[in-house]
Amino acid sequence: MLPLENYIDHTLLKPSATPENIIQLCEEAKKYNFFAVCINGSFVQLAKRELINSNVKIVAVVGFPLGTTAISIKVLETKTCINDGADEIDMVINVGMLKSKDFKYLENEIQAVKNELGDRVLKVIIETCYLTDEEKKVICEIAMNAGAILLKHLRVLVQTVQL
Repeated sequence: MLPLENYIDHTLLKPSATPENIIQLCEEAKKYNFFAVCINGSFVQLAKRELINSNVKIVAVVGFPLGTTAISIKVLETKTCINDGADEIDMVINVGMLKSKDFKYLENEIQAVKNELGDRVLKVIIETCYLTDEEKKVICEIAMNAGAILLKHLRVLVQTVQL
């Protein structure tokens, strides 16, 4: 079993994050042997430069924080992040489509992003505070069937950022 730090995505998703903050995040990730840094797409190229010759991966968020952007925008965001050097993508689903039971939309959304990743990891972020237990079960099934390997609870990420 790997040490705990090898499972940690060191995360900075604040809208006020600066390049200096991202450099510090990358330095901390290298220092503590974290698995990855999780950042907004605009910082992927910077993180790639900062993490060269390290084992730290880059996770970029897509559709963050609301998940309400069009599928085509999420796909373009994914392509850009991958081209800039992201190793994994964390995608926020469109909760409104889940609430309206448009399950085909969600499946298409997740598959469209996954199709851009090849064998790279896709994790799906869900706002569980807005969901019923049944909706949580449904989105888990949809996400796994569409190629995601993990679901993340957005509130946990926000709390992590605030620490």
